[in-house]
Amino acid sequence: MNVINSLLSSIYKDSIDNVIIGQIHQRITEAKSHISHTRKQRWDEKDVVLITYADQFYQPEKKTLTCLTDFYNAGLSAVFNIVHLLPFYPYSSDDGFSVIDYYQVNPIAGDWQDIAKLHHSTRLMFDYVCNHMSAQSEWFRGYLAQQPEYDNFFVSMDPNIDLSAVTRPRTSPLLTPFPLKDGSTRHIWTTFSADQIDLNFANPKVLVAMLDVLLEYLKQGADYIRLDAVGFMWKTPGTRCIHLEKTHLLVKLFRAVTDIVAPGSVIITETNVPHQDNIAYFGNGHDEAQMVYQFPLPPLVLHAIHTGSARTLGQWAASLDLNTTDTTFFNFLASHDGIGLNPLRGLLPEEEILALVEDLQREGALVSYKNNPDGSRSPYEINVTYMDALNRQDSQDDERIARFLLAHAILLAFPGVPAVYIQSILGSRNDYDGVKSAGHNRAINRQKYSLDDINQAIAGKNYLRHQIFHQLSRLIEVRKSHSAFHPNCPLVIHHSPQEVLAFSREAPNGQRVMALFNLSSAACPVDLPAAEYTNLLTAETLSTTSPYVMQPYQFLWLNY
Repeated sequence: MNVINSLLSSIYKDSIDNVIIGQIHQRITEAKSHISHTRKQRWDEKDVVLITYADQFYQPEKKTLTCLTDFYNAGLSAVFNIVHLLPFYPYSSDDGFSVIDYYQVNPIAGDWQDIAKLHHSTRLMFDYVCNHMSAQSEWFRGYLAQQPEYDNFFVSMDPNIDLSAVTRPRTSPLLTPFPLKDGSTRHIWTTFSADQIDLNFANPKVLVAMLDVLLEYLKQGADYIRLDAVGFMWKTPGTRCIHLEKTHLLVKLFRAVTDIVAPGSVIITETNVPHQDNIAYFGNGHDEAQMVYQFPLPPLVLHAIHTGSARTLGQWAASLDLNTTDTTFFNFLASHDGIGLNPLRGLLPEEEILALVEDLQREGALVSYKNNPDGSRSPYEINVTYMDALNRQDSQDDERIARFLLAHAILLAFPGVPAVYIQSILGSRNDYDGVKSAGHNRAINRQKYSLDDINQAIAGKNYLRHQIFHQLSRLIEVRKSHSAFHPNCPLVIHHSPQEVLAFSREAPNGQRVMALFNLSSAACPVDLPAAEYTNLLTAETLSTTSPYVMQPYQFLWLNY
């Protein structure tokens, strides 16, 4: 417990007493005694994550978690060995990220027994929505009722204080007025929306309450813990209020607690920010997050295929450095959110970012904006399915499939643990009706389905969905069979025509893969280094006596 005590001292100085420290110690000890589930130690090439909602599929008179478990067991258990369940708790907005009760499963989805049934088939990632909670939660209602146990649980701020330096991820007001029981009004810190109330971690009692939540998730079997919006946890007026030192100390504390209670559990931070800020959450490589989201990858792959050029993607890939063998990246192309643009800043000129945004808007994508300290607005997120982001509205299905599989072949070949969003493996298109119904842009990529309808679609009723589901599943299975795709095997960029991304990876056992991706719509000859190559996808051998002509959007995974 010495590490715990040291971190508590660094965070709270003299504002935490021995009674609270004792409560934290007791909770850690009790949780450890209740955990029997053994976590996998580290990660390997067989680890591939499915990102999905607990209520993704429905059938009459069935819990949605039962539908999801049935779908997973029937068609995906051999493909994905980790399922990221997006927030499955009762909520009031934002499709789960305005949590009303951290300890309950949304009754529409089921209950903790249904979570356990899915866990019998796969490892699970839970969302730990640690920065904020719903305005309808018991905690916040108790705060407004001025119940003593919730005093100072949330951040009240004088609206006259200068908060212009605070980083704003949204255009909504930073402070929201709420009436208290005694008739007074307090302006409460709401980073993301008026329904998402930021917790006050400067109050040690809030830390105790949130550690209870973390420990409950570990007791319920979570193998991965995703720290949502973690960069905003600590507030100090006059600063940017993002990535502050005490935020990093809190992440270190969560990591230390998790290491004691459930060794092998993985802490993963979600910080949609420029690369250097993002990888800072690795800490020294041993004391903070084991994984960070690789946020530049989705827009860089999109940019590369849109421009038909590997230049920026290749330069960025060559610069990647895994902090230690105890850390790795969480790679993805699509998620429940849009495609973030902030991670591109510093990698691409602003005019190229805006050109990409305009190009996508012309093809039906929606765009969300953020406020800047100077009063201007900037696009921060493209709201679109990755299928439609990669393609024109008039593209034929076979071209859509080729570009989509090309992008995912890049994802699966990169260092790190890959994750695939449920809408991606289902071959989903933009859901404009969902946007109209929900009233927000992100609904474009959050469609829910009748289980019977989606089963018919992937069985062949819908050509696009059928092809994507089966071809992407096959691609993942091949990836899992080759040790050079281990998350920590290094990547070496090779010289190639501008249209082609080429890199190799090598495992400690000597297995090697050369990966090549033609990002353009034209055939492109490439010179392969002299070797004996076997195409992992077709088992064919390749000759290096003359240039190999890669077809438009073709990719190769070559064993040599």
